[in-house]
Amino acid sequence: MIKHALVCCLTLGLVACATPPQAPVPPAAAGAAPLDPQAAPAEAVPEAKADLPPVDLTPVPFETARANFVRDTAARYGIPAATIEATLAQAQIKESIITAMARPAERVKPWNEYRPMFISQARIDGGRAFLAQHREQLQRVQERTGVPAEVIVAIIGVETSYGRNAGNHRVLDALYTLAFKYPRSGDPAKLEREVRRELFFRDELAKLFELGALEKLDITALKGSYAGAMGMGQFMPSSYLDYAVDGDGDGRRDLFNNRDDVFASIANYFVKKGGWVRGGTVAVPATLEAGREEFNPVDWAPSHTLAELAARGYQPLTAVQAANATATPITLEGSEGKQYWLGFQNYYAITRYNISKMYAMAVFQLSQAIAGKELPPA
Repeated sequence: MIKHALVCCLTLGLVACATPPQAPVPPAAAGAAPLDPQAAPAEAVPEAKADLPPVDLTPVPFETARANFVRDTAARYGIPAATIEATLAQAQIKESIITAMARPAERVKPWNEYRPMFISQARIDGGRAFLAQHREQLQRVQERTGVPAEVIVAIIGVETSYGRNAGNHRVLDALYTLAFKYPRSGDPAKLEREVRRELFFRDELAKLFELGALEKLDITALKGSYAGAMGMGQFMPSSYLDYAVDGDGDGRRDLFNNRDDVFASIANYFVKKGGWVRGGTVAVPATLEAGREEFNPVDWAPSHTLAELAARGYQPLTAVQAANATATPITLEGSEGKQYWLGFQNYYAITRYNISKMYAMAVFQLSQAIAGKELPPA
């Protein structure tokens, strides 16, 4: 899962500067790595931005880029260059990772095909059992942050099947591969995006060194997804640094083995990154008046009042407590035709974990099912 800062002052082999990208782009929607429903990396790539500063597209030899990385990372984090060199000497370029990242995106699945990838009876039952097993810890986090226990559990269920599949790639290898050998399509129109993504992963590799130093982690031993996401909640190194918290007061932030830290960190991400509203609505089903045109905003920020949406023909089917609430309209391709929803601030918060309206809806509906509520048809 989760926030990334590309720092302008860090050359890292290519002259570039980028604003902090958003949370993960869903593979199907953004042409990134194919989505694995058992271990979808929450933060595989940064969101593309139209207003990013220029980036130098001149090719840089691997040896030069690597040497610049060592120099800049050492200066940036006060880590001896020899230590960085010794660690990188153990890293391997993995062709399997390059192949996975280069695979063409599958067609964007409609909601009625997408939902079963994440919501099955087995996953619902697994979530209920996981919630029951860790109810006391989850309840403490819910009371402290306002993020419902079932939402935290649903994230873990979608990301790693409740911790059973957190990835089997060495994080060091994944980030090293994508930082210096990010696949090129050969399409000039895609080159800038490919260079930016390589820079993104190079920055994440640098942050992995920072993370190891701060948290006393052996970064050569960490396992995760082929994109470098780690732990039960699939945090990228930058998100680990920015949003992970010490949930049990033992002085460490362990997102691999410590459930208190995992639960508290996922909730903290929702609150700090997503602006989660305690007690707020996530989404409600809606209708669109016959003959009215669908409204599909460019993003899922809840910036439209209910009155504005009503003027466009949208009416919630469930009462909304706050009359001044703002929402975004959501259209899904269901098995029985179009489905319309209104997503509120907490729906938007879930999209900060993975920028996909269907991902957010899957997490929400899985959380509802775990809590014992009946789901609408897919």
